[in-house]
Amino acid sequence: MTYEALPPMSRELHLAAYPDDEVTPEHFRLTETELSDPDDGKVVVRNLWMSLGAVYRDQMIPDTDLPIPVFRPGQPMWGRTVGTVVRSNSPELAVGDLVEHFYGWREYATGYAQEFFRRDAGLLPAPEYFLAQGPTAWRGMVDMAEVGEGDTVFVSGATSGVGSLAGQLAKLRGAKRVIGSTGSKAKIGYLVDELGFDAAFDYHDGPVVDRLMELAPDGIDVFFDNVGGDQFEAAVAAAARGARFALCGALAGQLGDDAGGRPRLDLMTAYPKELVLRPFATLHSPDQIADWNEHFGRWLREERIVFPHTAVEGGIPALAENFIALLNRRYSGTVVARLT
Repeated sequence: MTYEALPPMSRELHLAAYPDDEVTPEHFRLTETELSDPDDGKVVVRNLWMSLGAVYRDQMIPDTDLPIPVFRPGQPMWGRTVGTVVRSNSPELAVGDLVEHFYGWREYATGYAQEFFRRDAGLLPAPEYFLAQGPTAWRGMVDMAEVGEGDTVFVSGATSGVGSLAGQLAKLRGAKRVIGSTGSKAKIGYLVDELGFDAAFDYHDGPVVDRLMELAPDGIDVFFDNVGGDQFEAAVAAAARGARFALCGALAGQLGDDAGGRPRLDLMTAYPKELVLRPFATLHSPDQIADWNEHFGRWLREERIVFPHTAVEGGIPALAENFIALLNRRYSGTVVARLT
């Protein structure tokens, strides 16, 4: 196999300082690191795509409540990434292999072969499809909420990478009606016409509970929550007896005020309705990821599902601004950034 030439340096983005409030380009530092052939047992990977997510904002909080490691000023950041092996000094990976790993925010990644996970490039239409947040959507909608035939489902933050797949999975599992919330009137048609939701609404248009009562007069059986805040409280009020809540995220607290991540649970409503609340972390085993990729590839070929995503360009130099745009809710679906 022909070896591509390695550049002498690889650009990468470091955290310059922890933000107190709003994230700005000044909180990042573009730097370069020397690139060379790998030592014994290591590989060099040319990064192709990295996923951008709101969780990186939490990793910029040194005392975050989430059980995840935080970024350190002056050190390389990390994130879920796919790339191609361009140098290998290990029998475990060969030049040309497509791999998934967490050495993001940089053009090239060097590390031990065990830190990179080989992917079957022919399984999905393009490398960035391996960054779909389907394992999280599947675990919440199927394992936590146990969605099934005849259910009425509400997905908050439905245009997010997780929410946009969670709603489609509910339909695949036989849900009778799937309702999504979004923060933009322009995205309502996107949810209904392109992703197959039965109804959608802009949560800015009056009390959320009123919209749920209107769109699900018999109550919601399943709630997949990406937002928290007022939308969680509204879902409790609009829930049918025995409704199952899969609590995935709290964007209202991550991208808004802190109170959004700490909504009030109306116990006097939850008790008689016998609500089932199941918070879950987005940690997945290699087997779960492989299982998702196989199902995802088949559903795509059968045209039963789509991959809602926004691809942003500009490489490493534009990465900070693209991340800030994500925090400002300019994108829909999974946001993937081209790195090289």
